[in-house]
Amino acid sequence: MARKAADRPAYRCSECGWTTGKWLGRCPECHAWGTVEEVGGAPAVRTVPAARVASPALPIGQVDGARMAARGTGVPELDRVLGGGLVPGAVVLFAGEPGVGKSTLLLDVAAKAASESHRTLYVTGEESAAQVRLRADRIGAVRDHLYLAAETDLGSILGQLDAVKPSLLVLDSVQTVASGEVDGAPGGVAQVREVAGAVIRAAKERGMSALLVGHVTKDGAIAGPRLLEHLVDVVLHFEGDRHARLRLVRGVKNRYGATDEVGCFELHDSGITSLADPSGLFLTRRDEPVPGTCLTVTLEGRRPLVAEVQSLTVDSQIPSPRRTTSGLETSRVSMMLAVLEQRGRITALGKHDIYTATVGGVRLSEPAADLAVALALASAAADTPLPKNLVAIGEVGLAGEVRRVTGVQRRLSEAARLGFTHALVPADSGGAPAGMRVREVADIGEALRVLPARGDARPPEEVRR
Repeated sequence: MARKAADRPAYRCSECGWTTGKWLGRCPECHAWGTVEEVGGAPAVRTVPAARVASPALPIGQVDGARMAARGTGVPELDRVLGGGLVPGAVVLFAGEPGVGKSTLLLDVAAKAASESHRTLYVTGEESAAQVRLRADRIGAVRDHLYLAAETDLGSILGQLDAVKPSLLVLDSVQTVASGEVDGAPGGVAQVREVAGAVIRAAKERGMSALLVGHVTKDGAIAGPRLLEHLVDVVLHFEGDRHARLRLVRGVKNRYGATDEVGCFELHDSGITSLADPSGLFLTRRDEPVPGTCLTVTLEGRRPLVAEVQSLTVDSQIPSPRRTTSGLETSRVSMMLAVLEQRGRITALGKHDIYTATVGGVRLSEPAADLAVALALASAAADTPLPKNLVAIGEVGLAGEVRRVTGVQRRLSEAARLGFTHALVPADSGGAPAGMRVREVADIGEALRVLPARGDARPPEEVRR
């Protein structure tokens, strides 16, 4: 006798909630492995009758879009990433590693957004109200229209919304809140889905903006079901090294603006502040150039940042010389070493311990920094400094060719603004900014000719366009 549909087992993905009638090792919806679990009988197919329409559909030209204009948060760098500010009814998921400064930044945003006509409710599920008050005193975020509540129950948070009627809700964090109507511990898949869904519904119904703090896994991904990222309107990642002052807010998803914008912040004892010009954090100020250093211009989203690459080579005391990197990809540094030995005819690198790093905790992962890394390594090997006020931009291939990269003119304009007068760029990169001499190089051998004779750090005459 055939088994009834209700008796057959059903399987659901714990990440995205996709349901199937058979077990699969990999979810075809979110592509996660090992997340499909048996949940009981197969769901019965149901039909929903047509309901009465409460608000009829309108031609798109008659829809009032003025009510959805973005409102600034008072934090310029965050507004830059958001696309102008917070849109009424928008839900923003703010993710980052523990201790990077998420709560400090959002408390500052909550305080600056609070006014008599726009109340702000800050709900903390990880700390007590007194602990948050101490942080507010430290960063100067005490405001009359900023309301604070320590709650971990979803029903209580919805009750606080009814009492305060805020224009902005900050929930820190979504993994600490639970609903009594759903089984499971706080932070579980079902609880996170229910809490996020309730907050999103409240935000859309009230025209209230909401900022949700999300935890991340050890791999850097947002914890909880992947469905959470699909439900919210904006997903922001807060990045930064604990031992450095720089913090970056990077847009991953944005329904109201671009996703290639990056906001820069500086974390200090009295709070966190926007950095409109962060390039100074990545440079070492010195009167004379030092061997093993080279400057480049990296693009974080659409923002150009001048960064410094440093290299040091010393005689190795072990059979296998060390290769240590900080802020750079080890694989790309190894590639530059191989290109310098084979194409640049620098043969002394294989017997030395080599250390490469960036200044200020910035991470250089784009190929446009290859030329600067190669020149820093060559300068360290020759113990000869590169010319003063020189920046190098370009990707280096395994054949030794210097390839074109995106945004060269934007990078050169930023370097010229900061006072750099000479640049090495790939061929056919376009014109040069006023007051800057630009040389186009086709391969690594041509680029290495800018290394002056030992003891001479003046810009050579051939570094010109």
